[in-house]
Amino acid sequence: MFTWLVTTSPRAFSATSKVLGGHANVLITPGLHPEIVHERYAELDTLIEQIKYVSAVGEVGLDGSKRFQHSFDAQHTVFTAVVAQCANVGGRVLSIHSRQAVREVLAILDNHPGFGTAVLHWFTGTAAELKSASDMGCWFSIGPAAFNSASGKALAKKLPRDRVVPESDGPFAQINGATVMPWSSGQTAELLAQAWGLPVSEVAMTLEFNAGQLIGLIHGAD
Repeated sequence: MFTWLVTTSPRAFSATSKVLGGHANVLITPGLHPEIVHERYAELDTLIEQIKYVSAVGEVGLDGSKRFQHSFDAQHTVFTAVVAQCANVGGRVLSIHSRQAVREVLAILDNHPGFGTAVLHWFTGTAAELKSASDMGCWFSIGPAAFNSASGKALAKKLPRDRVVPESDGPFAQINGATVMPWSSGQTAELLAQAWGLPVSEVAMTLEFNAGQLIGLIHGAD
């Protein structure tokens, strides 16, 4: 099983790499999570440097929810710098947080041609925003916890089936109080099969194929 392990800060990336680096099937990537930008803004220069030497970046993005409005300008500066650097170095695959900020995220991506490939993690925007992101060629990562709400189930039905990959969002995401683990892809396939009205086996094969395609894009950015 291939696992993409995103981190929340450049320092976390360095620490995690020391512990789990060197495993062929584990990709660890540097990021600066929008929820902690106000605490880790000083690490931006480190992240910009790290991007030169990796094939993928994450987690990065914007969070427009009320709780993090106070840092939105700083988030915007960080995310813009990250996307610009990805374009400068030939493109990277990015895992992107876009809660209540989809339009702003897409605008930044659109302003930086050649940034690479966007994977919108646990997408919670509107149906119109989903269509805009899909039309731009964005990918989507989804896990079992995304189906906990009616809106999440409705969005899952509209995801572009050739650009969806499974995720866990562990250790933060939970189902019935239990942490969602990286091997939860089977559960994701079952839930997507219900949303799409397809056999579980067919959806599982689709997710496996899509994951292979995304891994190819990541390796292509080496």
